[in-house]
Amino acid sequence: MTTSSISTSNSASVESSASEASARRMTRLSQVFLLTAAVLLLVSISQPYWGLILHAPQYPGGLQMRVFVNQMTGDADPRLDEVREIDTLNHYIGMKSLYDAAQLEQAIAIPAVILMAGALVVAAVLWQRRLIWLLTLPALGFSFIFLADLAFWMTYYGQNLDPEAPLSSAIHPFTPPILGEGVIGQFRTVAYVDTGWFIVTAGAGLIAVTLVVRLLRNRASKG
Repeated sequence: MTTSSISTSNSASVESSASEASARRMTRLSQVFLLTAAVLLLVSISQPYWGLILHAPQYPGGLQMRVFVNQMTGDADPRLDEVREIDTLNHYIGMKSLYDAAQLEQAIAIPAVILMAGALVVAAVLWQRRLIWLLTLPALGFSFIFLADLAFWMTYYGQNLDPEAPLSSAIHPFTPPILGEGVIGQFRTVAYVDTGWFIVTAGAGLIAVTLVVRLLRNRASKG
């Protein structure tokens, strides 16, 4: 074997070792991202995903409702059940009760989030398996599924008003916005995504980065 061939062989060996080390680092980083996303999912349970402030003439300071994955609450003022107050105002324009909305979703939300977090942990541990990335998809889209489900219920409630309600003649069916400002008769609403939604979306961002890295690595290895 010539000196040139030995040098070429050593160079190839070094490049191969460097490539393997880089692959191991990327795998570890992907695992960290997935585990972090799992933690963020679990943390998001304790935070509201969405909020609504309703301004009405009799409530100059507005009424606030916060929506978690499994419940609705008002603000921290224990003297006023703001969700019930908003529900009462909605009754006058013919809306169904807020307490009847998304009952199935609220019932399964906590177990579903825990399962998604568990799936991310499994994916992190077995990340080099061929189809294991499929386990990350529910968590990847969860924040947008939440908003889509919310939009469905808002539309359903706004488009199915009770024609016998006290103010039915003044309010026509409408689609309440899930983000931004809306006007319903003499009421004005401000809707926004809240802390929990941003937390779970940050986790989705980590998952997306991990999937892109996996895709690029697979393409590089095939090339």
